[in-house]
Amino acid sequence: MREVHVVGVRVELPSNQPIVLLRESGGDRYLPIWIGAVEATAIAFAQQQVTTARPMTHDLMRDVVQALGGDLERVEITELQDGVFFATLRFAGGAEVSARPSDSIALAMRMSVPVFADEAVLDAAGISVPDEQEHEVEKFREFLDTISPDDFAP
Repeated sequence: MREVHVVGVRVELPSNQPIVLLRESGGDRYLPIWIGAVEATAIAFAQQQVTTARPMTHDLMRDVVQALGGDLERVEITELQDGVFFATLRFAGGAEVSARPSDSIALAMRMSVPVFADEAVLDAAGISVPDEQEHEVEKFREFLDTISPDDFAP
């Protein structure tokens, strides 16, 4: 298992499908995971430390875990099968709960616990970006955030 950190949530064009982008700690691999719009919002809110007037689903999950005395230790992205990612919530005392990576990441961010990805998942779906290309990747991300299809109209 390798620790990964949330880089952010992006929208892939042209499908307008949200992805959460994770980066391997101490490495050069990125792990993009396609997620739903609701989960993308939950992750983005946690990353930006946005609080809502009423608890969102992942806030509720955190509150229930804490109210029941649970101690989430870590989240693991464990498998990739036929293009579908799987994750596990690991609790103190050995309890495990299978979950979607998007929900797991949103909960981990709210509970300040680390996220790990199985080495086999990183090997299968990770994208290597050497450090010397990181600046170029960031410039490309900024370009993608500002461009629209109209920019290519004749």
